Amino acid sequence: MRLFVGLGNPGPKYAKHRHNIGFMAVERIAEDHGFPPFRAKFQGQVTEGRLGDERVAILMPTTFMNNSGQSVGEAARFYKIDPADVVVFHDEIDLAPGKLKCKTGGGHAGHNGLRSIHQHLGPDYARVRMGVGHPGHKDRVPGYVLHDFAKADEDWLDDMLRGCSDGAPALAEGDQGRFMNAVALRLNPPRPSTGTQGAKASEPKPDPAPAPEPEAEAEAARSPLQKLVDRFR
Repeated sequence: MRLFVGLGNPGPKYAKHRHNIGFMAVERIAEDHGFPPFRAKFQGQVTEGRLGDERVAILMPTTFMNNSGQSVGEAARFYKIDPADVVVFHDEIDLAPGKLKCKTGGGHAGHNGLRSIHQHLGPDYARVRMGVGHPGHKDRVPGYVLHDFAKADEDWLDDMLRGCSDGAPALAEGDQGRFMNAVALRLNPPRPSTGTQGAKASEPKPDPAPAPEPEAEAEAARSPLQKLVDRFR
C-alpha cells in the first residue's frame, strides 16, 4: 500500500495559494480515479482507493503546513506504511513554474511542511517537487507562496495537475520515470509536423507529355514551299 500526501493549508482562504499545489494535485488524482469523498481522520482529510493494481490512501493534513508531519506520521502508523512507500506532493520554489521533479530522501531545503515530516518519518520518503518559481529574494518567499497563483499560471498549472493524475498509477507502482513522462506529455505535448516536403512527395506527379512520332517530327520540319510542291506531284 502507498500513502500519497498533498501539502497545503486548510480552508478556502488558502485554497488557490502556491503553497497549496500539493492539495490541488492529490485532489485531482482522487477525483479523476474515482476515489470516494474525503473524510476527516488522522488530523487531516483522507480517502482510499486503487491506482492500477495498487491500493492507495490519499491524505491532506489539516494541521496547517508547519505541523504536517503529525498527520502524516499518524496515518503511516495506522496503515503500517514504511517511509519508502510515502509520496509527498509539495510546492518547490527552486524549480521554475511548470517544472516538476521527483526525489527520494535528502534534506527538506527549508520547506516547513517537509521539515515537519522529517521529524515524524525521517528523510527516506519520496517527494514530487512541483515548481512554482522564486520571487527573487528569500525575504519575499513567505508572501509569494502564501498568495494565489497568477492568472497567467492557469494553463501550465492545469496541465501539471492533469499530468500528475495521468501518471498516478505509475507512481503508485514506484515508477517515477513513467510518472514524469506522463506529466511531460501534458506540459510539452508533441507538436504535429508543419513541413510540406512530405505532402509534396505524396502528391501524384503529372504524366510526361508523349514523345512525338518520328513521321510527325519530319512533317513539322518541312518548309511551306516543300509542302506546296508536294501537292502538284
